[in-house]
Formats: sequence, structure tokens, C-alpha cells
Amino acid sequence: MPINNDTRLSPDTIKSAVLVGIQLPHVTALDLESSLQELTRLVTTLGYNVVGRVSQKRSTDRSLSVLGEGKLAELAAWTGGSGKIARFVERKKSKAALKWDEDKKAVELQEEDNEETTCNVAIEDKKSAQIVVVDTELSPSQLRNLESATGVTVFDRTGVIIEIFSRHARTKAARLQVEIARLTYVAPRLRETGGGEDRGGGGVGGKGSGETSLELDKRKIRDRIKELKTELNSIGNEHLQRRTRREQEISVALVGYTNAGKSSLMKAMTGSEVLVADKLFATLDTTIRPIYPETRPKILLSDTVGFIKKLPHDLVASFKSTLDEALHASLLLFVVDVSDPSFRSQLEVTQNVLSEVGATEVPRLLILNKQDNLTTEQSIELQKEFPQGQLISTRRPEDIEKLRGKILSYFESDMRDEELFVPYTAKGIIGEIRTKVRVLSESYDEKGVTFKVRAASDRLDQIKNKMLK
Repeated sequence: MPINNDTRLSPDTIKSAVLVGIQLPHVTALDLESSLQELTRLVTTLGYNVVGRVSQKRSTDRSLSVLGEGKLAELAAWTGGSGKIARFVERKKSKAALKWDEDKKAVELQEEDNEETTCNVAIEDKKSAQIVVVDTELSPSQLRNLESATGVTVFDRTGVIIEIFSRHARTKAARLQVEIARLTYVAPRLRETGGGEDRGGGGVGGKGSGETSLELDKRKIRDRIKELKTELNSIGNEHLQRRTRREQEISVALVGYTNAGKSSLMKAMTGSEVLVADKLFATLDTTIRPIYPETRPKILLSDTVGFIKKLPHDLVASFKSTLDEALHASLLLFVVDVSDPSFRSQLEVTQNVLSEVGATEVPRLLILNKQDNLTTEQSIELQKEFPQGQLISTRRPEDIEKLRGKILSYFESDMRDEELFVPYTAKGIIGEIRTKVRVLSESYDEKGVTFKVRAASDRLDQIKNKMLK
């Protein structure tokens, strides 16, 4: 039996959206605008048209409806709602509670007097919106109250991100990870649809009340999450085995904000056909390819899921196995889109998410991508601000070749040059040297091959030990 109250967005029934932004005391007007622009891209990625915005300065986003009464009425004008929250349960209030309500209303009216509103369309020209998207995470009661006042479906930022992940997941592991996060998000937002009646006659002997429809649905979700996690763990074991087999290889992981250009860089560095699209979260599945032209020793490059501000913790937890590629990498390439004015805060988000998975100690190289969108003066200033950063454009082959050389020189700095004589009788050693280390030169005589190689000390020791057997 399907679970009720599915929170998935349906492009067949929802065509336009109005966004709601809340400016808290620690949020600047620039931060608010940047966040709303990003939310616009998220909603557009789902195929919907953003027709307007409503924003308000608030001391907290934990009030019953997030917005004050005036702003709630303005939001309802976009959707054709009443602008009033329906009372689900009438309770007689004490004098103290009534006084508290009066004081709260006075504060809200004062906040509305001081507010700044973003509204791109005149009131008489407003289009009808079939969805409201709020740029924060809503509690179940806030979600219910806003839907009551607007008369349309309301989603928060977390719900939109989870839906995008759900649509873009391709591999089995990614689909399992997204479904766990979606069900975890849905569970507290389920609502009773059958009047709250009991199902069944209770426990032993038929006494006591049975489970309500809502309770059964929640239990069904918990059971399903448990099944998904079991299945995901089995896949995780397979990933761990493959990672163990790759431990002897040098690995580089691309990390960064969504749409920073990681997949474009992956394609340019490896020559592989990976999905490249100008949209948020185009890549959810880890792709691993050797750098091309192939190096000796081989260097594997992995493309990981992109990050975003206010990334739901459940998604971070669900994608831990994917992010483990960054944790176990030999080097991280922090890719940022320097043509985006907010790239500094995006870089901070990347660092924070990697901290959550314990990848703070992995060496890193900053890649300042999309330089072709900057002026010469902007490029000079950026290089001064980030002297260790690598300014590139994935459209310029010379930039890719320069980055490739920088990665090689990074790993070779810990290598040593050595001369190895390998007799022809040593089985498999010559082939291993040619595939596992960098051969600087080789010469032959009647007894064997003399290699001059450059490799890490542990790799050289392994080859020598094999030659002694």
C-alpha cells in the first residue's frame, strides 16, 4: 500500500512558483538576495517558472507561519488563498496567553513596518502561483499553517533539494541514498487523512486502541528506511572492496559547489564522456577515470556530488559513502566558479561539508575555474588574493595541460629517482615497472634491463621485495 502525503513535486500540475525569503538579524541583504537567486535556480532546475518573491525581515524563522500577518496576506494574493491560518483545534486561552498573543502581534506589526520586500511585479500584474517555496527549512506545523493560509502546496528549501536529487540519481547506490533522505524528510510531515480512526483492535486479547492510519504509515516508513540502509550497506561493502583494490593507485578527487564546473574539468582531464550540464546537481554519482594521457604511475580522478548552502544533513549522511572518495583521496581539487560573485561563501560551504565527513586533513589544491568569464584585471586581483590557486578555463587546452603538470609535480615531489636492474628471469617485474612507476630511461644487455625510475619509496620497496623472491 503506498504511503500517503507524498511530498514529490509534479510538473504536470505545478507550473509557477512564488519564493519566500526570511532575512534574520545575522543575514545581510546581499546574502538574502544571493540565497534567493540560488533558490530560483533550484526551482527552475525542477522545470517551474518563478513568477515572484516575497521577503521580510524577521527576528526568528520559528514563528507559526514564518511570516507576519501582513506578509502572509500578501503571499496569499499570489496564490488566491485566504491569508488566514485555519484553526484546527479551538482551545480557550488564559488571560496570560491572550496578553502574550497581543504582545507578539505588536512585535510582528513593528517588524512589518521595518521590513524590506522584494516584489518584481506590481500587485495588479501578479500571475497566479500554484506553489510556494520558502528559503528555509520548515517544521511540519509551519508547513501546514502556510498551506492553510495560501491554499496551495508549500515546499521548503530542503524538500526542493531532495526532489532534485531524486530526479538526478542514476546508479542504484545514489537512488538508495536519496530515497533514505526523502523518507526521513517525509516521515514527520505525514498528516492523518482518514480522520484518525484506529486500525485493528489493539494488542493481546483485542483490548486497547489499535494503530491509527498515520502511525501505520510512519511505521511503514521506518521499516522501509531500515530495508534501504541494509541494501545500501551491502553496496557500500562492494565499494569498499573496489576502493581497497585501488589503494595502490594515486587518487585525486574533485570537490566543490554544485555547478562549479567539476564535470567539465573531469571530461577535459580524462577525455571520458561524463554528463556536463549547466544545472544544479547534474552529477550525483561518483565517476572514476584515469587522467589522460595516462601517467606513470597512474592517477585516478573522481568526480563527486556537488555541495550547496543549507545542504540537508540527511543528504550529507546518506551520501557519506560517495563522499568517502574525498576522504580517501591522495589530493583534493577544490573547484570554484570564480565568475560567481558568491564563490567565497561557496568555498566555505565546501570546506564545512568536508569537515562533516572528516576530510579536513587531505591535501588540497584550489582550482579557480571559469577564468574565461573574467576580465584581465579581475584575474590579476584573484591571483593576488589566492596566490596558491590555479586559474583555469576548461575550454582552454593549455590550462588543462598546465594543471595536469602541477598535479604530476605534486606527487613527484615525494618520489625518488632510482636505478633498478631487472634480470630477464624475474617474472612480471618488467611489466609492473612499466605500468606502476614512471620510467625515465631503460637500457638492455644480455642479462636483463636497467631502468631509471621515479616512484614513491613504498612502491620501490615493493618491487625490490618481489625481485628477491
